[in-house]
Amino acid sequence: MDDPILTIDEREAINSGRWFSSLSPSLRHDILRCAYVKRHKDGSLIAARGDPPEEWVACAKGAVRVSSTSISGKQITLTYVEPGIWFGDVSIFDGDRRTHDAYAHGDTTTLCVAKADFKKILDTHVELYDALLRLHARRIRQLYGLVEDLNTLPLRARLAKQLLHLVRSYGIPSLAHGDEVRIGLQLAQEELAQLLGASRQRVNQELKAMEREDTIRIEPGGLVVRDRSALMRITEMEH
Repeated sequence: MDDPILTIDEREAINSGRWFSSLSPSLRHDILRCAYVKRHKDGSLIAARGDPPEEWVACAKGAVRVSSTSISGKQITLTYVEPGIWFGDVSIFDGDRRTHDAYAHGDTTTLCVAKADFKKILDTHVELYDALLRLHARRIRQLYGLVEDLNTLPLRARLAKQLLHLVRSYGIPSLAHGDEVRIGLQLAQEELAQLLGASRQRVNQELKAMEREDTIRIEPGGLVVRDRSALMRITEMEH
């Protein structure tokens, strides 16, 4: 379902994105002038593996679950694209087909720029080349960091780092308890386990241990972080 207008909160999510906000006003204006809005229901397919690259996309609300399917047919979640993050430019640059599936996680809004308009903006704003190089460099650093963590950190530390990331991206401060932060992105334990490269059973054990230590609270609707400093100590102790 398409809707031509971003809400105030959606526009703020785009404009305040770390990368997008670093662009010049004229470049931001030209990107937004060409962009169109799409709204997706929870679980709906946004882009499929093997599709030709037709759009450059930003998440404006909700989350985009990027996944692949194993040889056995099991779906594996690789990451969640949060509001303010752009994706899909790599396939446009190299001309190859999309490498992963993208699904809406919760009701999700995307802001899209057609491939032809993306190339016109590149022709008009040389600045965008440098900006995308910085964006790709940041992605590579993050990818190397994830690979290093997977090979060097125990699951407890990787889980603590993931929870801290989710708090930064989707944290909702508690009005009743000032130090508590609810993670707004609702993930099943199986989905959280896939992000960590671990079994659901092992992740459940670590979550229960953190709950006994009063670091988090497990609720039917998701996770509440009660002590962020304790999560930070867990990650620092393992480095």
